Amino acid sequence: MVSEKIIMRFLIGTEGAVFGHSVETPHIRAEPSQDLRLESPTRSLIMEAPRGVQVSAAAGDFKATCRKELHLQSTEGEIFLNADTIRLGNLPTGSFSPSSPSSSSHSRQTVYELCVCPNGKLYLSPAGVGSTCQSSSNICLWS
Repeated sequence: MVSEKIIMRFLIGTEGAVFGHSVETPHIRAEPSQDLRLESPTRSLIMEAPRGVQVSAAAGDFKATCRKELHLQSTEGEIFLNADTIRLGNLPTGSFSPSSPSSSSHSRQTVYELCVCPNGKLYLSPAGVGSTCQSSSNICLWS
């Protein structure tokens, strides 16, 4: 039987350990009352597992931030958002001109319908008696 010795080379500094190559371990944890930070300052950070990756924040928020686009993709299933409130901020608002002049002014509009362009872009359109999405489709042309 051949015995193999694995040597891991890493640097320890004020910010923690710096590894020169990939790391495989069943458990990583921070010191009590300390945050755990995984960082790749010049490349990507990849977490892979054949049976799933789980991230849990039992007593706080979970935040994902990026400079460009954030992609959520499920190749065979669904993306499930489960919350009392789901907010979509900074959606563009289309315009709608009612056919009758007696209709309420757009400046007092408080009810909107959520519309979707053929390319998947979402936007708001002032709600009317019927759908006003196609009346505001100029947003789809400029996306």
